[in-house]
Amino acid sequence: MNEESLLEGRLTELCRKSYERDIFTFSDFLGLAEQTVLKKAIKGYGASHVTLFGGAQGCERVMARFGDPACIGWEEPFPIACLKIAPKSQKFADTLTHRDFLGALMHLGFKREMIGDIPIFENEGYLFCEEKMAEHILSSLTEVRRTAVTVSRVEEIPEGELFRTQTLTVQVQSERLDAIIAKVFSLSREDAQGYFAKSLVFVNGTAVESTSFSPKAGDKISVRTKGRFIYGGPASLSKKGKLNVKIEKYV
Repeated sequence: MNEESLLEGRLTELCRKSYERDIFTFSDFLGLAEQTVLKKAIKGYGASHVTLFGGAQGCERVMARFGDPACIGWEEPFPIACLKIAPKSQKFADTLTHRDFLGALMHLGFKREMIGDIPIFENEGYLFCEEKMAEHILSSLTEVRRTAVTVSRVEEIPEGELFRTQTLTVQVQSERLDAIIAKVFSLSREDAQGYFAKSLVFVNGTAVESTSFSPKAGDKISVRTKGRFIYGGPASLSKKGKLNVKIEKYV
């Protein structure tokens, strides 16, 4: 069996166990491709049986909670911890990137599925991770790149600042997704279409292969290795008949 089939089997089992026993079960963190697999795994159980959350609004990597609170009778919080990773001295710190934080964690042996998003704000990383791994990270992570760091739990995060967006207006001939992506990321139409061919384009966590797909206002669009944005829909029509569409691009 390939990895996708194995993942689908694990997710189906979690969903089945929750449904039959009226209990909550939780997946590991799921990336965009894995969220597409999740949608296959939960067919027949109903959308109300699954809730996705990554630790804060705006997270791309999310954990799936299986179980309908209305049926079970209570809410159970997601087992997600948020840790702040900060240089001991900003004055002497390197400029740290997402790759630096993730690399430091992987070097210590933490698996990717244990780790959610790592947004960066003012050279500090905010790590969403599985609660069961939090104490280990707190005690073992002391350096990122060549920079000494401290790690602490965060009860309240600067949520509005962690996932910032920039408002753009781009001009396109139509609402074809390949044309929109080309404009947002300054690509040629041909290069934009290449991301579809490689299954790197996702709309609301589902892989999209059709270059002519037309998004709806509010859709969250991710292009692996390039970035993500929220599609705002048409704003106006130019004098030459082109569409001016609104974009909220994550920065």
